[in-house]
Amino acid sequence: MISEECYEFGSKSSIIREIFSFGLKRKAEIGADRVYDFSLGNPSIPAPKSVKKAILDLMEQPPEVIHAYSPAPGDASVRRTIAQSLNRRFGESFTEENIFMTCGAAASLNICIKALGNPGDEFITFAPFFPEYRCWVEGIGADFKVIPPHMPDFQIDLEALEKAVTPKTKGIIVNSPNNPSGVVYTEEMLKGLVGILKKKSETYGSPIYLITDEPYREIVYDGVTVPYLTKYYDNTLVCYSYSKSLSLPGERIGYIVIPDQLADYKRVSSAIAGAARVLGFVCAPALFQQVVARCVEDTGDIEAYKNNRDLLLNGLTELGYTCVPPQGAFYLFVKSLEEDAYAFCEKAKKYDLLLVPSDDFGCPGYVRIAYCVAEKMIVNAMPAFKKLMEEYRLFS
Repeated sequence: MISEECYEFGSKSSIIREIFSFGLKRKAEIGADRVYDFSLGNPSIPAPKSVKKAILDLMEQPPEVIHAYSPAPGDASVRRTIAQSLNRRFGESFTEENIFMTCGAAASLNICIKALGNPGDEFITFAPFFPEYRCWVEGIGADFKVIPPHMPDFQIDLEALEKAVTPKTKGIIVNSPNNPSGVVYTEEMLKGLVGILKKKSETYGSPIYLITDEPYREIVYDGVTVPYLTKYYDNTLVCYSYSKSLSLPGERIGYIVIPDQLADYKRVSSAIAGAARVLGFVCAPALFQQVVARCVEDTGDIEAYKNNRDLLLNGLTELGYTCVPPQGAFYLFVKSLEEDAYAFCEKAKKYDLLLVPSDDFGCPGYVRIAYCVAEKMIVNAMPAFKKLMEEYRLFS
């Protein structure tokens, strides 16, 4: 016998990966330049030059220095460097003891959920959301609750959240800038969220933790800022990845911030260490711990993503598509031209447009378009988007 729960998760692969795999086959058939693959959030801009320099410099070090196991929570000097950077940028007072190095944001989130939750607990998030949240929550036997977005701005529906929180609520997962909408939650909205959590925690006599998913923090446009939630709410755990800011998705490197002011800090900190042990995530990649410490405040060329955003948003709007204007990340959330987003994406394939239906993001009727691609592909895809629109207009 096998785990039926794991079978269910494994037998239904990610819709994003399915479309990406289809794209690879299609490119082999007709050529990569004729397939407009907007499926995967794989950074298209190169890592900053400082990353290459750091790697080359580190490779001159003895193997036992750069390839050996680090302590389970990560190299102390790396954690100290990250803490000092956060203190400079956000006015905090973290030390290396507040940082736990991980294999990227996915590992960070999975560890936090495992550390905090028990069967029968519940975790709440806001649509649209990254689909893997459901796997991580349901994988520990907890209930996964989704709050639909406030429309049309895709901010948090605070009234719905207040009604949804119960004595079983253990944590709230927040992703801003958001994948897939590109929306950044406003400071006013987040203060409202924090107010609800403080009130509910007091009413129920137990802390409700806020888990922030932040791989897109640095990818914002037009002067938008992303509030750092440890400044607003004591019971916040920050999950970060360098996959997007440094264009290192395949290296799987990130961290968790565990603030001192967290309720039951010592127990939560130990539970996080224990969850990493149970899940097999101890000792994040040693070489890339050292790399990110040397590039801790660097980013790739964010302006390139902004240019892509403007090209795509303006181009599709002119063609008649309804789009959610993204303030960050590198995704455009577009209203499907029919109620069934899966059917719409299948029709888009006729024009070799590979788009991701929104149902698995908890927000049916939309598609996600990842614009972390070459600018040339966006330009070349516009005639295909036009033909797709014309097909729907012809039969409307």
